[in-house]
Amino acid sequence: MPYRCRYIGPQGDRPLSAEALSSAAIYVQPGGGDDLAAAWRAMRPAAEFLRSWVRGGGVYVGFCMGGFLAGRNPGFGLLAGDSAEYIKSAGATIDDDGDHLVEIDWKGSSNPMYFQGGPDFVLGPKDAGGVLGHYPNGSIAAMVARFGAGALGVTGPHPEAPASWYRDAGLVPPNPLPFHCARELVAAARQLL
Repeated sequence: MPYRCRYIGPQGDRPLSAEALSSAAIYVQPGGGDDLAAAWRAMRPAAEFLRSWVRGGGVYVGFCMGGFLAGRNPGFGLLAGDSAEYIKSAGATIDDDGDHLVEIDWKGSSNPMYFQGGPDFVLGPKDAGGVLGHYPNGSIAAMVARFGAGALGVTGPHPEAPASWYRDAGLVPPNPLPFHCARELVAAARQLL
């Protein structure tokens, strides 16, 4: 994609701050770990300025834990609805936080994706955007929405996962890898501006 990436945060080029976001077009919150409470403790100091930045016209993209953090309990409160655990949703095809391959209906096409305990999303009454992907049980796997003058895109599964993630987990990587879904998530969020 036509973006120059900078890594911000504890091990990045500079700390996550309002100043660091002031020159950003998109902020991507990656996945990592399986403890939402711990992730929120680490990210809570950034909540107000990150929320303000998105409300003012920024774009937040959250993958897996980044999708959970876009929600409300706990989280940044960017979604008019909320995030929840897919594995606890009615009819979920996976019931643990392990590494799995899950079939995602992405805009009408089946795309197997790497999954590790990610969220599903509940639309709120003010969500103005769109659903891009559904899990096999019909719950929302990926969506975009407006937040003030800004926008967000969130996904529970990992369309950005390289082949090594699948192989390291003992899974057969899909061919082709669903990178196009990750690109579409970012593009769809940007198009809401």
